[in-house]
Amino acid sequence: MKLAFSTLGVPGLPLADVLRLATEHGYHGVELRAHPEEPVHPGLTPAERADAAAAFEAAGVEVLGVAGYARVAAPGDDDPVLTEVRALLDLARDLGAPFVRVFPGGAPGQSPEEADATAARRLGTAAEYAADLDVRILLETHDSHRTAADAMRVLGLVGHRRVGALWDVMHTWLGGEQPVESFAALSPHLGYVQVKDIASADDTTPLPLGAGVLPLADCVEVLSRHDWDGWLCWEYEKRWYADAAPLPGLLAPGREHLARLLNESV
Repeated sequence: MKLAFSTLGVPGLPLADVLRLATEHGYHGVELRAHPEEPVHPGLTPAERADAAAAFEAAGVEVLGVAGYARVAAPGDDDPVLTEVRALLDLARDLGAPFVRVFPGGAPGQSPEEADATAARRLGTAAEYAADLDVRILLETHDSHRTAADAMRVLGLVGHRRVGALWDVMHTWLGGEQPVESFAALSPHLGYVQVKDIASADDTTPLPLGAGVLPLADCVEVLSRHDWDGWLCWEYEKRWYADAAPLPGLLAPGREHLARLLNESV
């Protein structure tokens, strides 16, 4: 498996410094948080996109994915959501990224059936555009659809190879699923896996990998047992937790922890 980290852990850091961290600490790729406060986002000009892609290529680091904030199950008109998703897909194509992350984003009071149908309709429409760009849209296990079972209700309705799943191990665990259950549901659609660690279900402040309660060893074991050869991406949510320890000093031990888990699961 290849290892990456998300720029959510180093909010606003210039791209050159992000790439330096990746190369110095042995990460194969980076997940780019696509937000206007970050150096890479859908508002970049064609020249700026080309420069960013060239910087990744020169560093020998892959762009794992573009982590967007489109909420595909949210109530309202389809057009603004589809416009947002298409902009993310264009950015991913220009950067050479294989994946775009979207959230479910169902709203309180919205029935599960309505949220599922809304998300599936939008994803099915966006899938045709994604196919033309050779990019894959991944629905993250998150918010209104935090478990693999939740996500599969949507993906089963979509039925398009350009729409898959992003497994956030914290949310499936918070939703009461065991890793073996999550993987069994998501495996036919799995794009990559976001790993992280937290103190408890009541305290989701990010911790160094291995210092919390999330079943990372079980996740890696089930992936390895089924010969899954994709990406593990460390999403350290520093952006939302100002008091969390800075990520740069944790990158080397984090990679070593994941390497140990991979070796132990062989």
